[in-house]
Amino acid sequence: MISVAGYDPQAYPSVAVTVDLVLLTIRDGRLSVLLVRRGAAPFEGRWALPGGFVRPGENLPQAARRELAEETGLTEAAGHLEQLASYGEPGRDPRMRVITVAYLALLPGLPAPVAGSDAAAACWAAADDTPAEPESLAFDHGDILRDGVERARAKLEYTPLATAFCPAEFTVADLRRVYEIVWGAPLDPRNFHRKVTSTPGFVTPTGASTAGDRGRPAQLYRRGPAALLSPPIMRARSASR
Repeated sequence: MISVAGYDPQAYPSVAVTVDLVLLTIRDGRLSVLLVRRGAAPFEGRWALPGGFVRPGENLPQAARRELAEETGLTEAAGHLEQLASYGEPGRDPRMRVITVAYLALLPGLPAPVAGSDAAAACWAAADDTPAEPESLAFDHGDILRDGVERARAKLEYTPLATAFCPAEFTVADLRRVYEIVWGAPLDPRNFHRKVTSTPGFVTPTGASTAGDRGRPAQLYRRGPAALLSPPIMRARSASR
């Protein structure tokens, strides 16, 4: 073993690294998160965020993309995937010292989940209810979920990431509904339409409209090229939970 000045292998035991995923989508008019019921110890039978150990030869983004594909069958190209934060409180995993790097995924409507080989069950749960009782989830996943939900709410103010919850083509009303669901508060339709269509690069008209039996056809849009919204679309502070 190569000795390194100041390093005592007895004082620094092995540390494992995992990735955990906060997978958010909109189902049945609610912001929902994917949870899996653990099929083995520790925390057997408890609900948890999907995730797993980083494999040899993987970097963190590769591990996150693999877990995303295994849990949803999709890649980040179908929505949005970003690193959320790292969590390394001693004792967060009773097996050994484990540091996890959490990722946030915002995805359009997904089908009912199927549990993987190491999970007893999987479900979509209301994301705004679950963080209220963080101890109900395994490990420190309640804290991670709360952080992920707040990150999603904040990023809708100054980025076009609300479109990650929408299909490729959508109406302004569809987009407004995303904001209302994620922020948990109604928005004025006219003001929202004006802000969205006047913000440079937020949305781009497709030239097509909806076709329906009721009401006037609505113009269809797709996400524009902007990475940041200027000016931002600010939520009312009372809408924050």
